[in-house]
Amino acid sequence: MASNISRTELLLLLASNRPVHLVDALPSGYYDQEHLPGAINLVEDEVATRAAELLPQRDETVVTYCANTACQNSRAVARRLEALGYTDVRTYEAGIQDWVEAGLPIESALVA
Repeated sequence: MASNISRTELLLLLASNRPVHLVDALPSGYYDQEHLPGAINLVEDEVATRAAELLPQRDETVVTYCANTACQNSRAVARRLEALGYTDVRTYEAGIQDWVEAGLPIESALVA
């Protein structure tokens, strides 16, 4: 079962020298508007077909997130990744809402 990770823990993990893969579990329209820096977009329905391509190293750390604690997408993607054999999956349950409210940088796929 994926463990939860706080914003502070996530920031420390990102600052470490370990490979960390951020997975935005929201639909692409939301991902295009804003996502954590370096995050890839992977929704539950696409995990089986795209995970191996996007996340080829199953032993590296994967952190899923979605909108906020009420959103279940990150947990659903985490469960599917674990079922495929990913061994270090964590969930940032507070999601992008927490990240933005803390004033941390985001990226957008939309062209201004």
